[in-house]
Amino acid sequence: MRNSAKDLLRIHLAVLLFGLSGLFGRLVSLPAVIIVLGRVFFASVSMFVMFAARRKEVRLAKTRDYLMLALAGLILAAHWTAFFMSIKVSTIAIAVLTYSTFPLFITFAEPLLFGEKLKKSDLLSAIAMFIGVTLIVPEFNISNDVTVGVLWGMASSVTFAAMTLINRGYASKYEGTLIAFYEQLTATAVLIPSLFLTTFSATLSDMVMLLLLGVVFTAAAHSMFIGGMKTIKAQSAAMISSLESVYGIAAAAILLKEIPQFDEIAGGAIILGAALYSTIKSYK
Repeated sequence: MRNSAKDLLRIHLAVLLFGLSGLFGRLVSLPAVIIVLGRVFFASVSMFVMFAARRKEVRLAKTRDYLMLALAGLILAAHWTAFFMSIKVSTIAIAVLTYSTFPLFITFAEPLLFGEKLKKSDLLSAIAMFIGVTLIVPEFNISNDVTVGVLWGMASSVTFAAMTLINRGYASKYEGTLIAFYEQLTATAVLIPSLFLTTFSATLSDMVMLLLLGVVFTAAAHSMFIGGMKTIKAQSAAMISSLESVYGIAAAAILLKEIPQFDEIAGGAIILGAALYSTIKSYK
């Protein structure tokens, strides 16, 4: 199998795990910021144990690399907090589908940052995704939970776009697991104060769920996604990531009985079509 095909497979598997991670926003009875803290804490610890067992070198080449990955970690903390806030105040469908608009930002930012030409096909795919999202969220009313969920979802979208662009610049220089480790570690440090600023009570079940979320749905998934970007453009990886919304909605419907409305299904179909088109185009 060619390297590009392997990287596409890594990204698709990572996106599947990311899609299922939204379920934890419903299954864990803790504030969004605490869920994120548990997620990145267990993710960074599991990565550190793996590095130690393999005696892997974890030092970076330059001081600037530490600073840039720390910035990405700060953005990661904001991204996941916004994402789980969206789930808490609305539904998994609203959260994942509004978050999935991040390829719109990458489509226009990537050519400016990496000196690449903006292709018509990329632009059309981004427009299609925007139309899909507008079908899913046709009405905006600041007084209802759906609108608040959309706003949190959009905040999650913008921050993930920024982090994806930073990761692209380092995916060819470092392994995905190493990049993910520094980002998760930074996010943990940033979110530790929330333990003293938030009132909550964690059960054993909550801790087990956070452990699973951190190790499998974060550490493994995040490493695969970043590693796959060695040969895959950030814009293509972003479009593939739109499948996360489909996986998340399907899982919520099956396991939590959160049945999507017709407009959500129609919008999701458009997003899925754009993601599949980007996958085929990237492979070719």
